[in-house]
Amino acid sequence: MSNTPHYLPVLRTGAKFGDQTLVDGVLKDGLTDAYGKKEHMGLQGEECARDHDFTREQQDEYAIKSYQKAQAATEAGNFKEEITPVEVSGGRGKPNVVVDKDDEINNLNIPKLKSIKPAFIPGTGTVTAPNASPLSDGASSLLLVSASYLKSHNLTPIAVIKGWGDAALPPSKFTTAPSLAIPKALKHAGIDSSKVDAYEINEAFSVVALANCKLLGLDQEKVNKHGGAVALGHPLGASGARIVTTLLGVLRKEEGKIGVAGICNGGGGASAIVIEAVGKDGIANGVH
Repeated sequence: MSNTPHYLPVLRTGAKFGDQTLVDGVLKDGLTDAYGKKEHMGLQGEECARDHDFTREQQDEYAIKSYQKAQAATEAGNFKEEITPVEVSGGRGKPNVVVDKDDEINNLNIPKLKSIKPAFIPGTGTVTAPNASPLSDGASSLLLVSASYLKSHNLTPIAVIKGWGDAALPPSKFTTAPSLAIPKALKHAGIDSSKVDAYEINEAFSVVALANCKLLGLDQEKVNKHGGAVALGHPLGASGARIVTTLLGVLRKEEGKIGVAGICNGGGGASAIVIEAVGKDGIANGVH
């Protein structure tokens, strides 16, 4: 995201008179509602907080827990199997640096988090920079194959996709669309919610996770067990794969079986997936 350019819309046709303004590509193409109110999605986070009666304090407490869970998971080495170390330049005259953990998790400052001003509605707002996901650079990848390809190439699976679902609401209500997509995915999988061992719900804002947990009646202890996007980051375009990868890590660590991931997207939509972790022998119930 840090490499996203600024745009100069008149550059091709020319500007004959007057000042011209550079347009922030992250804000225009990543963080603005392109279909509905054409406003910053942070204002739609505020709308979600109003709709579902979440206070600033509740959102701050959720954010603190997200950081603390991510810190604990990092300290325990729970991310080692899902993070590929990358060597980057240390700068002129300095040795290269190996990046093997997320940067943001150590930035928790509880007094500052609780005192910082609202980001979108001065004075009365509840969404702040630290109780929302930070701007982050990141990448994630998954290898998806058919059962026949798996067998012909002698691969050992990590998990089996049991079901999936998509749902949508009006654009400004995108924050709670996962609460519709997740039940669809579970129904498609033929699995009752009582059988789910762990959930990942992308924390675009703390209130997104709070609202979807409330609507779905979820125990927060089952959600984002290794921390979420508020602490780990939300690199646009990579977060869907990232939360599934982290969900696999949670199931592996806790010897769980069924996991569900849900993520909202700008425009009002959301997607969800149900996975079943396999054992060390590569066998899961219902493989076909």
